[in-house]
Amino acid sequence: MLAVPNYISPEEYLDIEPKSPIRHEYRRGLVYAMAGGTDNHDRITFNLLKLIDNHFGTPSNCRFYSGNVKVNYLDQFYYYADAFVTCDPRDRNDRYIKRYPKLIAEVLSPSTQAFDLGEKFDDYQRLESLAEYVLISQENQRIECRRRTTTNTWETVVYGVGDRVVLPSIGLEFAIAELYRGLDE
Repeated sequence: MLAVPNYISPEEYLDIEPKSPIRHEYRRGLVYAMAGGTDNHDRITFNLLKLIDNHFGTPSNCRFYSGNVKVNYLDQFYYYADAFVTCDPRDRNDRYIKRYPKLIAEVLSPSTQAFDLGEKFDDYQRLESLAEYVLISQENQRIECRRRTTTNTWETVVYGVGDRVVLPSIGLEFAIAELYRGLDE
């Protein structure tokens, strides 16, 4: 990710972003252009959203979103998570920004992996509603789930080939192979 090297206020970002042909994320005054994803990245995200949709059915108090809706914490960051779930009714008041996600998933890319594993996770931890942060590899069948404990610390569970993935924050369980179905080698 490349940042525009001058400070932009959150208000300026929110004014400019809807008019831009390129999506940008915002972090503490810097704006980062979003890189395009691969076909496998897109397919993994689609598969996850389909699993979540099938799990929730209708009606449901929870809503799930792809990378077109922003996750926000105060005015510190606005991120386009690959997929996330919110069950908080306050998130129904704004169609573009959600502030109370329960689960956030990022499909790892070579250009964003270090950020997703480090600083982005540091930022996401500020969201009191967040119970689970899911990091999905494109390179092999590997999912890292970071879960908030009752003592407000984080534990990590890693899933691999042949495993069943459990996402307790939303009560979903599935075979890891379902997430990687239809990918090109």
